Amino acid sequence: MTDQAQHFFISYAGTDRAWAEWVGWHLEKAGHQVILDVWDWRTGDNLVQRMDEALKRADAVIALFSTAYFEDERWTTEEWTAAVAHRDRLIPLALEPLTTNDLPQILAVKLRKDLHGLDETAAQIALHEAVNSGSRPTAPPLFPGTVPVTAPMSMAGQSRPRLPGSAGQPEVWSVRRRNPDFAGRETEMAHLRECFVKGSKSVPQVVHGMGGVGKSQLALEYAHRFAGQYDLVWWIDAEQPDEIPVRYTELADRLGIAKPDAGAEANARALLSHLDNRERWLLILDNAEDPDQIEPWLTQGPGHTLITSRNPNWAGTARSTPLNVFTRTDSLTYLQGRVDGMTADQADILAADLGDLPLALAQAAGVIAHGGMSLDLYQQLLATNTTQLLEKGGAPGYPAPVAATVTIAVNRLTEHHLDAVALLHIVALFGPEPIRNAWLESVRPQLATIPGNPDDPMWLHEALSPLSRYGLARTESGSFQVHRLTQAVLRDQMPPDQAVAIRKDAVIVLAAGNPGDPQRPDFWPGWAALTPHLTSHHLAAVEQPELRSTLLDAAHYLIRSGQTRSACELTTVAYTAWATELGQDHPDTLTSAQFLGHATADLGEHTKARRLIEDTLARRRRTLGDDHP
Repeated sequence: MTDQAQHFFISYAGTDRAWAEWVGWHLEKAGHQVILDVWDWRTGDNLVQRMDEALKRADAVIALFSTAYFEDERWTTEEWTAAVAHRDRLIPLALEPLTTNDLPQILAVKLRKDLHGLDETAAQIALHEAVNSGSRPTAPPLFPGTVPVTAPMSMAGQSRPRLPGSAGQPEVWSVRRRNPDFAGRETEMAHLRECFVKGSKSVPQVVHGMGGVGKSQLALEYAHRFAGQYDLVWWIDAEQPDEIPVRYTELADRLGIAKPDAGAEANARALLSHLDNRERWLLILDNAEDPDQIEPWLTQGPGHTLITSRNPNWAGTARSTPLNVFTRTDSLTYLQGRVDGMTADQADILAADLGDLPLALAQAAGVIAHGGMSLDLYQQLLATNTTQLLEKGGAPGYPAPVAATVTIAVNRLTEHHLDAVALLHIVALFGPEPIRNAWLESVRPQLATIPGNPDDPMWLHEALSPLSRYGLARTESGSFQVHRLTQAVLRDQMPPDQAVAIRKDAVIVLAAGNPGDPQRPDFWPGWAALTPHLTSHHLAAVEQPELRSTLLDAAHYLIRSGQTRSACELTTVAYTAWATELGQDHPDTLTSAQFLGHATADLGEHTKARRLIEDTLARRRRTLGDDHP
């Protein structure tokens, strides 16, 4: 991780102990020495003396910034002020999004590394960068185009980099122009480059993720950013595998090795043989979907092959890197860079509404910045006319808007996977949070809109596999997730003659998801998973009689688990709807009123809560009698 061992003291808030131990472990693994209180100090030690000794011994203090870190009455204040005062030896690492206003003025101007929103590999890279920045090299630096400045790494076993400034665009080049609006993805770019430089050259790298997440944009930026490190860069649209030999033949012709009478397949094989014995090349196979059809056209040569795909199932063919939506920080950077005058708060709200999907952000920025539409109107239409809005606006570098991307994928599924399409329509009424497989597996015979054998134990696996392959759902062990904008398009495309049946199936699934007693903490993880779907306004759960008891249990869970404001919001909606529909004396109305009273009191609104609780008590006495339990 570093060429020179250093001595670090880790300063952190107690609630961030897990982060502190993670950072400390990786630093020691890299050969550094670490002082961490929970490792090195013992009960009964003099805290002030220990801290003073640690600060004197340390080459630098690693400060793990979080909201808790800057709370009053924490020793962290003494730790960071001492580090700043003594030769300014502070390395700030942010564990959560922080603004300038969250930090003391003396720290707000300091550069810091973000660890939040990263996977573990990316976080290790960020830690690596933070602790090694500023040190002078002991050997001539590598050309910056060879390895990102933000991610130094070993070049052992690789061909010597070119002299800086001596290499321009490769002699053989077929890549569309660079996207001037590309932003973010620095961690992913560094990780991808590291995989190519440090890994086996013969192993292709595949970047996979849902439609609109920016896979092709990442590959495009990679090609341009590292163009100087290749003699040959060739982009191939691989969506139709039968066309790959034709595209390879075009490259073979460019290299002068194609034979006019040999045919596309023979020339493609000749190209693969040529690349097996040639260095400094990059092939990009964009939008490949079926690994079995792509594998025969992968070379074993010492160059680099980069594949983009919605399909995550590339085991045995390529090394996979998942690409998720933007981090919120990247979303804000992108939106504020594209739309003049957009504040951080405005960008944050819009990014949340769009689920941080890069394609959707690009469309929104284009419409707001150049389409003559105000931000307020865009957000209003996003809530009421989602699909219509997502069909508008150009997004630089993307071939189709969000709505078209979803529609194309769904149309392809319709040909062979009607069960998968039917499943999508059901879960389009849910929230965008993960959906547990068990909810669906337990009620399959009751679902009227899912075609096929209702007793097939493999039906959910067979429905989810194509959804994952086409990038319409993210699947994990025991759950899956559909992006909020994909859900919006699907809701607008829901067959009108099936809308009632689809809604009924959605209700059946959520009713079956009731985990059990909401007062028992061991059931709370189940309630935490279910409640966001019950409160999805697209389902209108309060209007479904079958969900009343589940909604009341969810409200009870929210109160018991301390989520008072959420409990108040849920019970307010339920009480208002049921008082009108069922009457104020209906048992479900009274239970919702009871929970609303509890939540209102917990929020400190005691006068309002007392009126509601007294009214509920009076109504229950009248309807149930004084002797009712």
